[in-house]
Amino acid sequence: MQNHNDTQLRQWATLRRIPQHPRQITARELTERLESEGFEMSKRTVERDLLSLSEIFPLISNERSRPYGWSWNKDAEAFSLPAMSPLQALTLELARDHLANLLPASLLDSLVPYFKCADGVLSSGEGVKKLASWRKKVAIVPSNQPLIPPDYPEEVIEVVHSALLSEQQLEIRYASREQGETKTYPVHPLGIVQRGAVTYLVATLYDYTDIRLFAVHRIKSAQVLDQPAKVPKKFDLTKYIRQGAFGFEECGEIKLVVRFTTPAVEHLRETPLALDQQIEPDQHGWARLQATVPDTAQLRWWLLGFGDQVEVLAPLSLREIFENTIQSLHGIYHKATE
Repeated sequence: MQNHNDTQLRQWATLRRIPQHPRQITARELTERLESEGFEMSKRTVERDLLSLSEIFPLISNERSRPYGWSWNKDAEAFSLPAMSPLQALTLELARDHLANLLPASLLDSLVPYFKCADGVLSSGEGVKKLASWRKKVAIVPSNQPLIPPDYPEEVIEVVHSALLSEQQLEIRYASREQGETKTYPVHPLGIVQRGAVTYLVATLYDYTDIRLFAVHRIKSAQVLDQPAKVPKKFDLTKYIRQGAFGFEECGEIKLVVRFTTPAVEHLRETPLALDQQIEPDQHGWARLQATVPDTAQLRWWLLGFGDQVEVLAPLSLREIFENTIQSLHGIYHKATE
């Protein structure tokens, strides 16, 4: 059974879709538009709504021909109704689930009333229950081992977002994992990137132009400075990522040649490594793959994940890296069995 809130939301949406005379809209057209926004009801329900609303609002119906067309009276004052469709509410809920760590804290605070409104719309009653259940029917599964995100103070990410948004310099107290000490730096924020469970601040230090990555959870404190941030000429965050920055090392492109077992290579037919990828049958249940790819540590980790289902053939330098890794692994496990 539909409750009062569900009926009210549907009727508000109906009023917003009715045009000013002489334009008009039929009950069937209204039903189709409301259904496209996530409401569930029959044409008969819309007809009852129209009759009920016409007793309160200056709505008129053209009864000279069927189907009847509905309009706002040409003399009716224009006004807007506060409303959010179920489809808009669902979109906002999904955005909150997946973008919360990438939006400035100040912006998230300003969106709280909209999030509450979205919650109310999606819990309003039977008329939207199918759309409201959509969140339970979709999911994002990470392609790598899921990790628990590190903790960081909310005030730190709020200050970092604020400096990035206002394009101001930051002073951060940062705990270096490599050196094991905490230092204070003035940085020029360039972007925020979430890679797996970790969020990174992309920035430059002092007056240098080389770009650095700072794990946000290792920023112990942050303060916005009065000076404007200096952005290197032609810096583009998307291009920076495409160049392999988050593979943690970039050594240019290589012509990768590998042998995969047939089961291991199958998914790469649908999701290729590169546009020039080629896969040819080899022998004894193996296949040969060629592709031009960035030479990154991430590529090596990915290939190592296939274990004995992959053999690196070229380039020779990469094959030697795998040979040394395998010898090291053999030494570790051989010692463990002695």
